[in-house]
Amino acid sequence: MTSSGAEIINGDKLVLRGLKFHGFHGVKPEEQKLGQKFLIDVDAWTDLQAAGISDHLQDTISYTAIYSIVRDVVEGAPHNLLESVAERIASTVLSKYTQISAVRIKVGKPHVAVLGSVDYLGVEITRHRSSVVQS
Repeated sequence: MTSSGAEIINGDKLVLRGLKFHGFHGVKPEEQKLGQKFLIDVDAWTDLQAAGISDHLQDTISYTAIYSIVRDVVEGAPHNLLESVAERIASTVLSKYTQISAVRIKVGKPHVAVLGSVDYLGVEITRHRSSVVQS
């Protein structure tokens, strides 16, 4: 999935691309019964300078920690809408890691019943720490 968002956020960021998981999200009964593949991209804005200077993992956020959040949401409880999946990932990342100032989450569904050829259909959301709504 490529970035095409109109909003530009400046600064350092952690980047996770092309995460693939099997989940049971969708409004159709067969989607919730059989499940399907979902593609996820994450950008997490945070200051990476200390880690760049020190070369120590404790001065940054591990990619695997964010990966685990995404996996838990996508492989977890079903959601009707991709918007809800993206929102849960964003709110969990921002709640767990206070040093992250903003996240962009893309959720893609490559196997969609449409009349035509597509790579995927999906949603992209951007959330800033100031816009986090606690659920």
